[in-house]
Amino acid sequence: MADEELAALRQQRLAELQAKHGDTSADPSQQEAKQREAEIRNTILAQVLDQAARARLSNLALVKPDKAKAVENYLIQMARFGQLPGKVSEQGLIEILEKVSQQTEKKTTVKFNRRKVLDSDEEDDY
Repeated sequence: MADEELAALRQQRLAELQAKHGDTSADPSQQEAKQREAEIRNTILAQVLDQAARARLSNLALVKPDKAKAVENYLIQMARFGQLPGKVSEQGLIEILEKVSQQTEKKTTVKFNRRKVLDSDEEDDY
């Protein structure tokens, strides 16, 4: 009986948290799939990166989550195809970050559109 009450309380608390955070996907199987995928990603990254590189990547994820996700995807893809000879050090991660930054770099241009004012010399009668 205590297990049933505990399970009911957990479900109720989960529903409250989902409502609070605006999570409309109440399907537990989708959440479990997302959680498994995150665990798989973490285990692959733990095997591929050394401790300092993991720390740098987690710091990057706090500041720029989209760039960190791109680097994670790049590392996982390289690991799956066997292109990584060993664990990636912090310096290797910095090089990968530079590659990703160059690929996703946005070039901004500033264009000045100056208005021409009708200015006649006849009005300058000082």
